[in-house]
Amino acid sequence: MGQNHQDQYEITAIVLAAGQGSRMHSAVPKQFLNLKGKPVLYYALSAFQNSQVDRIIIVTGEDYMDYCRKEIVQRYGFDKVTDVLAGGKERYDSVEQGLRLTKDGIVLIHDGARPFVTQTMIQDSVEAAKAYGACTVGVPVKDTIKIVDPEGFGTETPDRRYLWQVQTPQTFQVSFIKEAYARMRKAKTENITDDTMLVERYCNIKVKILEGDYRNIKITTPEDMILAEAFLA
Repeated sequence: MGQNHQDQYEITAIVLAAGQGSRMHSAVPKQFLNLKGKPVLYYALSAFQNSQVDRIIIVTGEDYMDYCRKEIVQRYGFDKVTDVLAGGKERYDSVEQGLRLTKDGIVLIHDGARPFVTQTMIQDSVEAAKAYGACTVGVPVKDTIKIVDPEGFGTETPDRRYLWQVQTPQTFQVSFIKEAYARMRKAKTENITDDTMLVERYCNIKVKILEGDYRNIKITTPEDMILAEAFLA
């Protein structure tokens, strides 16, 4: 398949906004919390709206579909958003919902609770997915990592030089990620926390790791909101 043909591919972003955010101790899911006057989700959508992405699919909780359409998509004029879908029980169920509407081409899968995705990350991810089939952004870990047994004792200390903290977007040629999901369902796999795991396991593809940014945090706990406000300031 030639590069020219791939350049005509549709580029889709699936933005996941279905999380409940129990660790945030808030009645409002983390992706809808107010960050400098706008919902957290606004910032990721804005990045994709202003990028080379052709269309955006939002996957959210059933109770928040109307809110997403009216208070975010319409209010801020995100005209690249073509669909707002209800998510599933687990993260991978929500991704699968978005993939059903995705045509051949390139798909970026991004956490709606990561407000600081950049144009560079999006562009580099699209190019790497065209070249390698699958990629993710990430950052080298700063701390020593311990592998711990069920009793809470350290069993191993991996070499930090080879450890990266994975972020999103995670970007794929659509045919690979769809195949990985089909095989996952057939194998009845569970404990999938990350889409790159699937293509590594079921498509035998090496995932290219691109350097992201330490500011590309996922808002998960109250301290993350303080950090996010500092980054915006």
